[in-house]
Amino acid sequence: MSFVRTLARPMLASSFILAGLDKLKNSDDTAQQLSPLLRKAAASLPFQANEKALARVMGGAQVGAGVLFGLGKFSRLSAGLLTVVSLLNTFVEWRSADISSKEGRQSRRSQLLKNLSLSGGVLLASVDTAGKPGLAWRAGHLAADARRNASHLAADARRNASHLAADARRTTTTKLNKADKAVRRAVEHASGA
Repeated sequence: MSFVRTLARPMLASSFILAGLDKLKNSDDTAQQLSPLLRKAAASLPFQANEKALARVMGGAQVGAGVLFGLGKFSRLSAGLLTVVSLLNTFVEWRSADISSKEGRQSRRSQLLKNLSLSGGVLLASVDTAGKPGLAWRAGHLAADARRNASHLAADARRNASHLAADARRTTTTKLNKADKAVRRAVEHASGA
C-alpha cells in the first residue's frame, strides 16, 4: 500500500466511523429521520421495517466498513458499502433538515455538499485497485488465454489426426500391396501347378 493510501484511508474513514457511532448512540433520532423514507418504501418491502433496528444496522455497518476501510482490509468492498450508506444518509439528512430559516437552508446545502463529497471519495476508493488488475481485467484476460489455449489444442488435435490418418493410409496401402502380391503369387503358383 502506498504512503498516500496509508494516510488517506484512515482520514476518509474517520468521518464515517464517527457518524456511525453517533447513529448507534442516538438511534432514536436516526429512526425518526428514517421514518418518512421507510413509510414510503413499506409498500414495496416484503417485510415490516423497524426504524430503530435499521438505524442500528446502518450505524454498525458504517462503523464496521469504516474500520475495515481505514485499516485497508477489504477496502474496495468496504468503500462500496460506505458509498451506499453515505448516499442513503445524504438523502435522509437532506429531507429532514430544517429549512424554515435562511441559516437552515445554508446549513442544509453545506451538509449536502459535504455528504456528496464524502460519497464521491469513497466511490472513487471503491474502484481503486491499488495498482493491481481488477476482477474484470483478470476475467477478460483469463477468457482470452482460455480461447488461445483451446485454439492451440484444436490445431494440435487436427495435426495429430491428419498424421494418424496419413500413417493409417500408408500402413493400409502397404498391407494391401503385400496382400495383392501374395494373391498374385498364389494365383501364379496355382496356375503353374
